Amino acid sequence: MSSDRTMVISSDLQAARRVEEALLGQVSARGYGEAAQFAIKLALEEGLNNAIKHGNGYDPDKNVRVEFDVNGDRAIIVITDEGRGFTPDAVPDPTADENLERPCGRGLMLMRAYMDEVSFNDQGNQVRMVKRNA
Repeated sequence: MSSDRTMVISSDLQAARRVEEALLGQVSARGYGEAAQFAIKLALEEGLNNAIKHGNGYDPDKNVRVEFDVNGDRAIIVITDEGRGFTPDAVPDPTADENLERPCGRGLMLMRAYMDEVSFNDQGNQVRMVKRNA
């Protein structure tokens, strides 16, 4: 059984928590283990924070669209902001010595580490993440 859901929220971190609750409820109901639930929660938080902060610049007039499709085999999450986008490959490696004190790139690194697939649209204002239920 599959569940498709689309939520559009304002550029507000409190609104992001409602998305997390909805998605994590579906993940839990479909039998994902604690490790997978943690991975999805972390990646979702990072993706939403990036969309709200970096993509939309906390602009209350801009929205974030979140689409998710969760079934017993995999969870797909697509987050789209209304910002200009970015080039993922241009984000500095947060583990490089010269970047250890800089705050940028950590969320992207965590999303890639915890999810099975992470990809971006050409504009760089949409991230698609997949977590398989192993």
